[in-house]
Amino acid sequence: MSKRRDSTTDKRQKNQYCLAFPEESRGAAPMAFEGGTESELAKRKAENPATEQWMEEVCERENCKQALRRVKANKGSPGIDGMTVEELSGHLKEHWPAIREQLLNGTYTPQPVKRVGIPKPDGGVRKLGIPTVLDRFIQQAVMQALQRSWDGTFSEHSYGFRPKRSAHQAVEKAQQYQAEGYRWVVDLDLEKFFDRVNHDRLLAKIAERVSDKRLLRLIRAFLRAGVMENGLVSPAANWIRSWSGADIGSHDMRTTATFTSAVGEPANE
Repeated sequence: MSKRRDSTTDKRQKNQYCLAFPEESRGAAPMAFEGGTESELAKRKAENPATEQWMEEVCERENCKQALRRVKANKGSPGIDGMTVEELSGHLKEHWPAIREQLLNGTYTPQPVKRVGIPKPDGGVRKLGIPTVLDRFIQQAVMQALQRSWDGTFSEHSYGFRPKRSAHQAVEKAQQYQAEGYRWVVDLDLEKFFDRVNHDRLLAKIAERVSDKRLLRLIRAFLRAGVMENGLVSPAANWIRSWSGADIGSHDMRTTATFTSAVGEPANE
């Protein structure tokens, strides 16, 4: 009985993804292949980084279905509009054609993040931001498109928030170094980096790899979306922490890792 219920649930969820992102017409952007393989657009970008079809890659049906699954799996609290993760599929089913058109036209406007306060273990309050679930979905779709093209350029010694990599692998590597006779460990941390990173310099570095003006405008729009607190919207000083959701568990931090890893040149091993 339990297996039958699980099978029914899986079919229902699959139907929700299909309903939210129906088959695209001939005039729409090409879809990714089944099974999570690289799309034709992603392959062309790998061969020619100057291509300007990043937003088509972001809006591809399979990429969006994967982003929706990730956002639903991460759960998390609603943003300023009150929409829950459970309501996202229905919203996309009704409004995705208009949202997609805005993304492809470069006119999509993110909403401000919701300011919340989380008590710190040592006293005080950590101020965090919760994006709307729709914005989290779009951020996830953007991250996936960038990650497919950029992950191969990151250092092989980087293990944080990357596909098929984990902290456990980093620990195993450290144990290997220890067995080889290494005894010193250097621990570095940039204090309040996500709060203080220069947005203009970050975007300039991203522009070295992304020529699609629509995607650059979208990222800048998220930077300028602001924070809503007590009904008032103010500039978002720590937008990247809000986007990543690292401290609130509402969104995958790999979004942040993709951007912050890319601000430097590709690793030369």
